[in-house]
Amino acid sequence: MEEAAMKFVKSVAEGDSKYAKELFLDEAVLFGRLNGVLEHGSIQQFYHNVDTTHGNPKFKARVDVLMVEENLAVARVLEEGWGGSIDFTDVLILLKLDGQWKCVAKAYNQNSNTIQK
Repeated sequence: MEEAAMKFVKSVAEGDSKYAKELFLDEAVLFGRLNGVLEHGSIQQFYHNVDTTHGNPKFKARVDVLMVEENLAVARVLEEGWGGSIDFTDVLILLKLDGQWKCVAKAYNQNSNTIQK
């Protein structure tokens, strides 16, 4: 499951949504506030954000598997330095479908010093 969540991290780190597109279902949803503005709806918004923000060589991330129960999992991704200046705590909800972990929802909080806390 952690390996699946790393596709999310790789996309954010490189500024290329192609890896995340392997992880998220087309019907996946997104919820969170980016610079105080509520984002909600299709995961396509996340792809747009990733593809329009250059990767950052100082970007750091950590994946914590919070829960795995048969075909359901929850992962927390702590990010520092997205786009050079933004930190996030992401929660990914994943389902095992046809033997593969797929993300069905992403919710996030924009914050600071996520990994150090």
